[in-house]
Amino acid sequence: MKGPPLILISPSTRRRGAEAGDSAIDLADSYSKAIVAAGGLPWIMPCEPDPQLVAECVRRSHGILLTGGDDVQTSLYSTRVPAAVKETIGPHDPRRDLQDILLVDEAFRERKPLLAICRGQQILNVALGGTLFMDIRKQVPQACNHARTDKRFEIVHEVTLTPGSNLAKVTGSDKLGVNSSHHQAIDRLAGPLQVTARSPDGIIEAVELRPGEAGALPYLIAVQYHPERLFDRHTECLQLFRSFAQACRS
Repeated sequence: MKGPPLILISPSTRRRGAEAGDSAIDLADSYSKAIVAAGGLPWIMPCEPDPQLVAECVRRSHGILLTGGDDVQTSLYSTRVPAAVKETIGPHDPRRDLQDILLVDEAFRERKPLLAICRGQQILNVALGGTLFMDIRKQVPQACNHARTDKRFEIVHEVTLTPGSNLAKVTGSDKLGVNSSHHQAIDRLAGPLQVTARSPDGIIEAVELRPGEAGALPYLIAVQYHPERLFDRHTECLQLFRSFAQACRS
């Protein structure tokens, strides 16, 4: 391949943009900066969940990055919302949910490398048939505080990696310090996935495809933490993006 790999990034949206007060794309600069630092060329996708557009974007790209953002719609993975968690569920964007699910489908169809971060891991699990904890504090009372939005750019707890997993190989360790700014997480794991990292309280922090999974991608790592906020100070986070960019080159 000549030149850097083109990496398609899924953005969030906001109702009022700075230019004209209408709907606008919303994406932290740190994702694009991490891709550039890893040797890739970021391509921020328009938020338009049209199957033909999504298919064409995936076809032209060399890899897909699913990013963080709002809560996933509960109706996509559950028929019941417990009364205790209703007030904790944040806003959602049905158009983005649909687009991200279409991106997952097309990534498998085109067999393109896929990296998923935070909400990206959650929507990946839902797209493949899994479910989520709607609120960790309410549904996993013994869990530590994972919603450390006050320390988005700092290490707040460790995770234990599965020996031999791709994430362990990429980081070169069986332990990893991570940041944590989420209140939802994977509950029932989707069939094609396997857990490759957990926090000390048992919350799933990373997943990959099971070995020999039919229709396997050349690369799939999903993490619950935000390595794009740490890559400039923590080599193991930069190595994750480098491994993804290298898979996209191949």
